[in-house]
Amino acid sequence: MKNFELVALPYAADALEPIIGKQTVDIHHGKHLQTYVNNLNGLLPGSGLEELSLEELVVKAEGAILNNAGQILNHNLYFTQFTAPRAENKPVGKLAEAIDKVFGSLEAFQAEFEKKGTGLFGSGWVWLSKTNDGGLVITQEPNAANPLQRGLTPLLTFDVWEHAYYLDYQNKRADYLHALWALVDWTEVERRFTQI
Repeated sequence: MKNFELVALPYAADALEPIIGKQTVDIHHGKHLQTYVNNLNGLLPGSGLEELSLEELVVKAEGAILNNAGQILNHNLYFTQFTAPRAENKPVGKLAEAIDKVFGSLEAFQAEFEKKGTGLFGSGWVWLSKTNDGGLVITQEPNAANPLQRGLTPLLTFDVWEHAYYLDYQNKRADYLHALWALVDWTEVERRFTQI
């Protein structure tokens, strides 16, 4: 049987400051995400789903198993897409070309992404995903949902559950979303876009 583990951060817990504080990372990654991992590992025995990958669970499972698997996958993609803050942070390679083609410009894409993030009622995620024909689409996913469930390939996500930003931004979700662009590791997002 698979035993899922907490994903390792590819940076120090304070590396995202001042945009995401160390305390937020410690709680969000070390407590919230760890709880989802523990919950999933406790739910799987006897479910008949013990040998499935995280991605397969998100597509095939239901109820508590789906909720916990979805939150693990979402958070894994979220935490591993960041790097220390950078000025003039922009997409690279074929992803940059696709963003320009679909949205007109990086700025237009970012504005639409932030609009979808601030407009999502309640808790959830805003995503940039690749379509089957290689295009791009922005979606809002409530709670633990993931674009995989729509047949899309998830590339980039901003978490809009309040625990992701409340310590640093209180109720200012729009400020949090706008600030995150400086943290995006576009090389990692490009890797997700170009992988077969």
